[in-house]
Amino acid sequence: MADDSRSRAKDSFGSYAAIGDSFTEGVGDPGPDSRFVGWADRLAVLLDDRLPEHTFRYANLAVRGRLLDQIVEEQVPRARELAPDLVTFCAGGNDIIRPGSDPDDVAERFERAVADLAASVGTVMVTTGFDTRGVPVLRHLRGKIATYTAHVRAIADRYDCPVLDLWSLKSVQDRRAWDTDRLHLSPEGHTRVALRAAQVLGLDVPADPDQPWPPLPPRGGYEVRRDNIQWAREHLVPWIGRRLRGESSGDHVEPKRPDLLPL
Repeated sequence: MADDSRSRAKDSFGSYAAIGDSFTEGVGDPGPDSRFVGWADRLAVLLDDRLPEHTFRYANLAVRGRLLDQIVEEQVPRARELAPDLVTFCAGGNDIIRPGSDPDDVAERFERAVADLAASVGTVMVTTGFDTRGVPVLRHLRGKIATYTAHVRAIADRYDCPVLDLWSLKSVQDRRAWDTDRLHLSPEGHTRVALRAAQVLGLDVPADPDQPWPPLPPRGGYEVRRDNIQWAREHLVPWIGRRLRGESSGDHVEPKRPDLLPL
């Protein structure tokens, strides 16, 4: 696993703003208040634990379904205005999975946004894509995702950004790390990403994000077919319908934490 941790003092992030799409909003990790939790909220808790009570401040500007240009237009200016010590920036995934998209073009636009943020905030942590070889609905896009991931790492080197490298996080390649929609992480998947993000920032973490999962009993062909049919009915068909209607899951959704506030 690549070591992207930085030497920055472990207790020096007094404020944090997360920007991105459904991954950073936390879809797949429901909370008690009908809002999603997710890895960014969980990372905020780990950062908060290092500081005196009520001194750490956190904002989450991410909205599900957002494309890169929408994130740059809606969220990047707000993050610059807030000027936190730390910004996590994960974007481009929804662009990459669209037919005909060019990862080189997406990366150029991503780099312009990174440059904009890096000039305005303390630290910008960028996020690579997942290795999707084991994700049925995304397996055929593995090459495009790998290309974009290589660009993200190169951009991070140019702007001295820490990298949350999800491609190398082997534990999230287990199907238990994914929600039933097969596109978003489960609560345990989000937890492991949060732990890895904290490691990248140089924090001690309470558990190993790459800890092996317990063995699973083998599944027969009937169970696999039944799960595939249920997934198609509950998730694939509605997703296709939204695409045909030009709708997004994030239509009419507002950021859950638009201001830097104590946890």
